[in-house]
Amino acid sequence: MTHMPNSPEGRDIAYHFHAYTNLMAHAETGPMIIDRAEGVHVYDNNGKKYVEAMSGLWSAALGFSEERLVKVATEQMSALPYYHNFGSKSHFKAIDLAEKLVSMAPVPMSKVFFTNSGSEANDTVLKMIWYRSNSLGLPEKKKVISRLRGYHGVTIASGSLTGLPMVHNLFDLPIPNILHVEKPHHYWNADNGQSEAAYAKDLAEKLDARIELEGPETVAAYIAEPVMGAGGVVVPPEGYFAEVQQVLKKHDTLMLVDEVICGFGRLGKWFGCDVFGIEPDMMSIAKGLTNGYIPMSASLISDKVWDVLENSSEDIGAFGHGFTYSGHPVAAAAGLAVLDVMERENIVENVADVGSHFQAQLREKFLSHPLVGEVRGIGLMAAVELVADKSTPTAFDPGLKLGPKLAKICLDEGMIVRALFQSTAIGFSPPLIVNRAQVDDIIQRFQTALARFEKEIRSEGISAD
Repeated sequence: MTHMPNSPEGRDIAYHFHAYTNLMAHAETGPMIIDRAEGVHVYDNNGKKYVEAMSGLWSAALGFSEERLVKVATEQMSALPYYHNFGSKSHFKAIDLAEKLVSMAPVPMSKVFFTNSGSEANDTVLKMIWYRSNSLGLPEKKKVISRLRGYHGVTIASGSLTGLPMVHNLFDLPIPNILHVEKPHHYWNADNGQSEAAYAKDLAEKLDARIELEGPETVAAYIAEPVMGAGGVVVPPEGYFAEVQQVLKKHDTLMLVDEVICGFGRLGKWFGCDVFGIEPDMMSIAKGLTNGYIPMSASLISDKVWDVLENSSEDIGAFGHGFTYSGHPVAAAAGLAVLDVMERENIVENVADVGSHFQAQLREKFLSHPLVGEVRGIGLMAAVELVADKSTPTAFDPGLKLGPKLAKICLDEGMIVRALFQSTAIGFSPPLIVNRAQVDDIIQRFQTALARFEKEIRSEGISAD
């Protein structure tokens, strides 16, 4: 497609370096420009309306153009538009938000360290783990175990924790001391006929063996998303986290939980930890915290970690980590407003209700489709997996890029979804304010798109066996 040099698309191509984008293809096709948004819908610069079935990047839990958040942020801009938290400086909004987050944590937590993105929150967690091990006189206890297909960010440290080749290739990642184990995906990885509980036990035994192989004295922590997000919306098998936590306790290994996507109601409870009975030593949060309207994230730290950090500071001095915008007053004000709206309007309860309808409709409408191998998810987080052969199952060749093809057809049908990394799966994560009628609209649009997709790939000689 040719764009005029002075058009918005042409200027974007000329000057804007896009994240997670095929750079050569972008130079040819140009961007999709979003001009405005309202509720669960966004509009492009040509006026076309789309259902935003991904909440942007899993972020806009309360939808778009939520005026109560805009009002609070505007008022804070007038009162105190910026201040930092270095050298014992503070302000009321950071204090209030830290207190609120500690009070609502799924297990007792001690402190909140504010950052600006999920990547920064997980970077911070990793640095604190290493700092803690050094403070305890355990300089060898530095290894952190993550999972293949897990997503924890893109900075040098958090990108290393992420288990996706795209994030590592040509970046010289992962860095040393980051290990990856099997993703807990029963559909693709379990032995034929193996129950979820048996598969979970098998994964825990493999984790135990890996820690023994590395040496328990060298393994500091294990990190996991309650439900894996960008790596495929992978729901853990029954009993998985109970089995894993037994292994971690056996080896005195910290449990780190990445709640960046799952946190703040996405799964029908406040946190993914609440859904799966996880007892984290540290948690990272972001996205829904400010509804995506302004950058903010945080690391929540238990006494088990905090006590060591605090005691060591007497000898070392200032804790040498932080960001200019940590605990930004406007972001903190927005975060408090988000939590207030969610509590007042019973948003988490809405997710539990509407989410059950959403999950049921996805399975009813698509599980029998010849191209669909699995429908998975919890609450308002789901994925539909395309397969070449349902009976085996057999995956499509990733080189065919069928996920992006179907996502583009969805776009044509007025709906934004996401082709998930390293899989032929379409992800859904609509705003938590969505109602049943809007869910039904998402289902209908995907039905239409999937029918078009099937017709197109069959005409190209690609079909389910």
